Amino acid sequence: MASDNLATVSGADDEKFGFRREEMYQSSLAGTVSAYDRHVFLCYKTPEAWPSHLEASDSDALPRLLSAALKARKDDISVKTKLTMFAGREETGFSDGDVLIFPEMVKYRGLKESDVDGFVDDVLVNDKQWASGVPKAFTGSHVFVCVHASRDRRCGVCGPVLVQKLDEEIELRGLKERVFVSACSHIGGHKYAGNLIIYQPGVDGKTTGHWYGYVTPEDVSELFELHIAKGEVVERLLRGQMGTNPEEGKKEDELKIPNGDDTKKSKVEIEENSGQNKVETIAGCCQGSNGFTCCRDESSGKSSRIENQSKEASEEQVPKKANKFSCWTGQWEQSEILAAAATIGAVATVAVAYSIYRRSG
Repeated sequence: MASDNLATVSGADDEKFGFRREEMYQSSLAGTVSAYDRHVFLCYKTPEAWPSHLEASDSDALPRLLSAALKARKDDISVKTKLTMFAGREETGFSDGDVLIFPEMVKYRGLKESDVDGFVDDVLVNDKQWASGVPKAFTGSHVFVCVHASRDRRCGVCGPVLVQKLDEEIELRGLKERVFVSACSHIGGHKYAGNLIIYQPGVDGKTTGHWYGYVTPEDVSELFELHIAKGEVVERLLRGQMGTNPEEGKKEDELKIPNGDDTKKSKVEIEENSGQNKVETIAGCCQGSNGFTCCRDESSGKSSRIENQSKEASEEQVPKKANKFSCWTGQWEQSEILAAAATIGAVATVAVAYSIYRRSG
């Protein structure tokens, strides 16, 4: 896969703006993404042609008009929407004027300057199909890397290197038809460069959008193996995500177990099946790609589990009987117990006296 000759970094640039700059890892990443619910990407030219503020450039009418229309209709749009430009590449199949929308994962082809107001009104305000175009669904994992050099040198140095490394990893893993990488404009947080966003369907089929910062070429393999392959978030690099604020996202992640299921759901399922003798693993096994699994062999330690279960069952039987007796006696009133004790004592006294009388006779 071609890397578009994006990545050539001198030692001086790397020390000052790249992955070895002093500010790397100096700030906390969590909570550095503003809350939003939808992300619109406009395919427009190449990174080299982008001015520092693309959405306000007089010579770049399409992004300027789209940005202005979104701002003008902000109060009419039901969900908070972000706009970002990205560069078309042969590998992704996108070209100038194409619009991608997440989390819907649909694209519209060939937006023109004259279409902007109608597009925003139909699609983004009224959630209808665009009158001038048909939406087409797309699939796969989509990685957007900030490379906006004219906006900030740090993204301009780190971004292209990450694009090249991602391309190499895709080639190495044979994922050309499943993972797509695009260079994008400013997404915020220059000091966290390298910055990238990964959009892909989650375990429940819903599209997730996770933002990562301080990403280096050495982190790319981990992002593939955990996030892209298994849907597991790489917490140490996470800035935030689409659809939740950082604190809510943190709480949700704490309720996750390795394969992405909810522990609350697992707990309910385990309780519902607690009456069965057979012990089953409920969403506790992490199943990886290419047949890899970290599940334990079910036959391993089977006899010891059975012995332990039998021992526990036998130990539980005694207290259950004791508890029944306790409950039975506990239902008596204190006065009734005293009366019964007095009666038993009187009977015993009579019996002893009669026994003595018989012997003396």
